[in-house]
Amino acid sequence: MSGPTREPVGGAAGPHVNASAAIRVLIVDDDPLVRAGLTLMLKGAPALQVVGAVADGAQVQAAVAEHSPDVVLMDIRMAGVDGIDATRRLRARRDAPQVIILTTFDADEHVFRALRAGAGGFLLKDTSPEGIVEAIRRVAAGEPSLSPSVTRRLIAHLMPEEEDRRRADARRVLAALSEREREVALAVGQGKTNAAIAGELHMSVGTVKGYISRILTKAGLDNRVQLALVVHDAS
Repeated sequence: MSGPTREPVGGAAGPHVNASAAIRVLIVDDDPLVRAGLTLMLKGAPALQVVGAVADGAQVQAAVAEHSPDVVLMDIRMAGVDGIDATRRLRARRDAPQVIILTTFDADEHVFRALRAGAGGFLLKDTSPEGIVEAIRRVAAGEPSLSPSVTRRLIAHLMPEEEDRRRADARRVLAALSEREREVALAVGQGKTNAAIAGELHMSVGTVKGYISRILTKAGLDNRVQLALVVHDAS
């Protein structure tokens, strides 16, 4: 079991009839059964070609360079580099393929982080095979594709009344903080690391961590991702 797990799919590199029209798909998932199941399912779909499968987000860049996929089916939770970080890195490429997050987790933080990282689709793993195939085709054509539950969540998040309510709630949260806590919160919202915040605000990293912990408690938040969303909503 030495070396990274990479599974080139038989026949992917050889000539095919209408190969130029086929949508090339790379599968990224740390569960070998999921990789095998998706590969088997997609190989039966017309005009789709599974060109490879890898088990870790850290292997994505090399696999994309090797296989030139049009669409990457990406799991979120993987032992090495997770799917959201892998998506962010991948979408920074000049020749970046489209990415569909395919996961069992539909929590708000996953949805918004994935979409902000550049994913073109977000599907739950209980999506039907037909739904997954259709999502691949839509995303390859440049159209977003989201599970119905995710779409409902986004619609609720983006409705004008909901947006106004979220902005008001977020501003109340920030107003309840001390001036120093607000400075730290705004820096978190800008995506800065603890070390960067410490340098900018002239405090130790330990002090920054203490401030963040206190802010989360005051605001009733679970993590800094939620804090970043509050800062975004307040702006």
